[in-house]
Amino acid sequence: QVQLVESGGGLVQPGGTLKLSCAPSGSIGNGYSMGWYRQAPGKQRELVAVISSGDSTRYADSVKGRFTISRDNAKNTIDLKMNSMKPEDTAVYYCNARLGVRNYWGKGTLVTVSS
Repeated sequence: QVQLVESGGGLVQPGGTLKLSCAPSGSIGNGYSMGWYRQAPGKQRELVAVISSGDSTRYADSVKGRFTISRDNAKNTIDLKMNSMKPEDTAVYYCNARLGVRNYWGKGTLVTVSS
């Protein structure tokens, strides 16, 4: 079973920058829409940013102008560059890849924004 593997989480100060990366553990083919979701303690998982196979992007209003999602279609990897981070960005961030009924998730990486 192919899984998505996230990396890059950790502790960052308010106003700081962090980059998350995600790669599949094996081959999943092409054409996937990929994205990042997050879940803060006591809250539901929410969309952060998604990018289509054609590089169209969509962001949550709370991260627009601060976060940037990008992808390498040849490798099916995605990155999330997070700037001007806020304490409310603290959450477990999950990578997702979706194509039709195929839907893969990573196990998540913890991002903590605190001084």
